[in-house]
Amino acid sequence: MIKKLFPLDKNYMLRQSQTALQERGIKLMIGELKLSYTSIYNPLGLEDDTYRQILTRHSFPKESVSIIYQQLCGIYRYKYGSNQLEILFDGRTHLEKYGDDWLRQLQLWSRELGMIDSYVKTMLRMSLLYDGPSRAAFAENRCKSLINEFFDVKIVKRNGDLKLKLA
Repeated sequence: MIKKLFPLDKNYMLRQSQTALQERGIKLMIGELKLSYTSIYNPLGLEDDTYRQILTRHSFPKESVSIIYQQLCGIYRYKYGSNQLEILFDGRTHLEKYGDDWLRQLQLWSRELGMIDSYVKTMLRMSLLYDGPSRAAFAENRCKSLINEFFDVKIVKRNGDLKLKLA
């Protein structure tokens, strides 16, 4: 069963492309997170234990980051998810085009969000500095609210259905 985030969430090709690119998108988000951490908290690149852990850690529980990725996917579909197919002349399929556009926008959003220190802290707590499920859950909820505030959207859950609205 496919859950629609808003009534006109019908761009199934875009959703399929975003789902196929989830692993790559999460890696992109974490790469941008490392750059954001460095620019905000360690612009001189001084090596301490925390900095080394952030730069060298590659494995962590991905559930919380996956939820943030899915939230960004839904916001993208809401803002740019017209289901009108366009004629492509460059030889790419629509899935490839949607995927390229999505990853480009995800990188831009990750950089913009990475300028917000509380976003950087919450993403680090649920990924590279993961130290337990309760702190990760708190960080995940805080991160979701930061993203909703950043994009000026509101996600309402009623009777098990999620609805995305402009705030």
